[in-house]
Amino acid sequence: MLPRLRQLTQHVLGRLPSLIPSSCALCGITASSALCSCCADQFLRHDARRCSRCAARLPALDSEPGPDSTTYCGGCLKEAPAFDATIVAADYAAPIDQMVLGLKFGGRLALAPLFARVLRDALLKEHTARLALPTVLTAVPLSAERLAERGFNQALEIAKPLSRSLGIRLDARLSTRARNTQAQALLHPHDRRTNMRDAFVVLPAAVERLRGQHVGVVDDVMTTGETLNELASTLKRFGAARVTNLVFARTTHK
Repeated sequence: MLPRLRQLTQHVLGRLPSLIPSSCALCGITASSALCSCCADQFLRHDARRCSRCAARLPALDSEPGPDSTTYCGGCLKEAPAFDATIVAADYAAPIDQMVLGLKFGGRLALAPLFARVLRDALLKEHTARLALPTVLTAVPLSAERLAERGFNQALEIAKPLSRSLGIRLDARLSTRARNTQAQALLHPHDRRTNMRDAFVVLPAAVERLRGQHVGVVDDVMTTGETLNELASTLKRFGAARVTNLVFARTTHK
C-alpha cells in the first residue's frame, strides 16, 4: 500500500508545475513557461553577428556571411584563448541581466530549464552550420565556500536539463576549484586573469574520462572570458581535445 501511495504522490507532485499557472519572468503576464513567446522573440534572438571563438558582438555586414564562415574578433586574432568556440543565447543586458541575477542570487531555479532550452536552440543552430556537438558536458565549478553560501551551482542547474535535451553525457566532476577566488565582477578587467590563474584542477579520477573529449563547458554569463579561458586551458592540459563554451548570456563588450 505504502509504495503505491508514494508513487501516486510523486506523480501528483511532478505534475504540479504544469497545473499551476506561471508568469513570464520579464513582463509578468500569465504564461505556460518562465518566459512568454513575445519576450522570447524580442530578447532571445540568435541573429547577432559574433566572433566564432569568444562570441563577442561584431559589426553587421552589408551581406550575410555563408553558414560555414568563421570570423574572429580583433582580440582573438591578437591572442587566441584556450577555448575553441563559444555559443551564447542572449546579450547580458537589460532585461536579460535581471533573469541571470534572479537565478544566481535570487534562487529562481525555475529559470534554469528555460536558459537550457534557449541555449540548446542556439547550439543546434550553429551545429547545423559549422560546429560539431560536444561529446561531454560539464559546468564551471564553484568553490566549496561559494557553493555552501549559495546552496547550488547555477551553471550546473543549467547543464542538467541541457544535457538531457541534447542527449549528451554530463560529467559534473571533471574539474574542481583549486582555491577560492574573488568574484570576477568586483575586479578590474586587467586583474581578472591574475585572479583566475591556476584556479582549477582536473580530478585524478577524471583524467581518463577527459582524454580526447570535446568538452562543452556550461556557464550562466560571460564577461571578459578569463574564467572560461583558465578552465579550458586546464582541461586541455589534462587531455581534452576541444573546448566549446555554452553560455546563456554574454556582455556586449569584452
